[in-house]
Formats: sequence, C-alpha cells, structure tokens
Amino acid sequence: MSEKESPPVEEQVVEETAEKASSSKNAAKAETWGFSEIASSVRTAVSRALANRTNVVMVRVNDETLRYLDMLIEADICKSRSESAAFLIAEGVKAKTALYERIAEVTEQIAELRRQLREIVGEDEKPPREQAAS
Repeated sequence: MSEKESPPVEEQVVEETAEKASSSKNAAKAETWGFSEIASSVRTAVSRALANRTNVVMVRVNDETLRYLDMLIEADICKSRSESAAFLIAEGVKAKTALYERIAEVTEQIAELRRQLREIVGEDEKPPREQAAS
C-alpha cells in the first residue's frame, strides 16, 4: 500500500470513532431524557394519587405487596408505606376504570332490586285495611 492510501483509512477510522462516540452520547441523552420523562410522569401520578387523602383505611398485605410498597419508598418515589399504598391503589383503580364502571352499574341494579323487595315485604306487613286502601 502506498502512503497516499493511508490517510483515507485513518480518516475513516477517525470518522467511525467519532460517529460511535456521537451515537453513544445521543443514546445517553435519550436514556437520560427517557428516564427524566418517566420520573416526571411518576411524580405527577404520585401527586394525583396523594391529593385530598382524608380517609383512613387499615389494610393487611402479603409479603410481595409489601416489597412493592417498600420499593417505592427506596426509590424515593413515596415517603411512606401509606403514600405507597395510596399510590398503588389509585393506579390500580385508574388501570381498571372499565371494570369499576361495570361494577357501579351492577351495584345500582342490585340497590334497585333491594328497594323493590323492601316495598314488597312492606306491603305484606301492612294490616289488611291499609292493603285494601292502596
């Protein structure tokens, strides 16, 4: 090989190295940006879940759930198990909105059927004079 061919090969190596470094920097930026976006999203979700917490609920959890609660504390997403539990409950409800809407519909139907049964039972318990008048 002549000396004339050497510089292009060296230049090519330098260009490839520069491209790799640039793509590594871009990947690192993308990972950082992605992480920042995820962290921001989680903070927003936690804030929403923790807003207006005025009701107290005592609950027992299994070991696996406790690990998840503690994981949120360890990651500095939540400050306490109470916050972790509130966050997980809120996210679970949000994830299953369609299910809870269906449960609400059926619950309303059950309440109406109970009301009808109370009416029927109430009519049977009335003295005979009241039943004739109605």
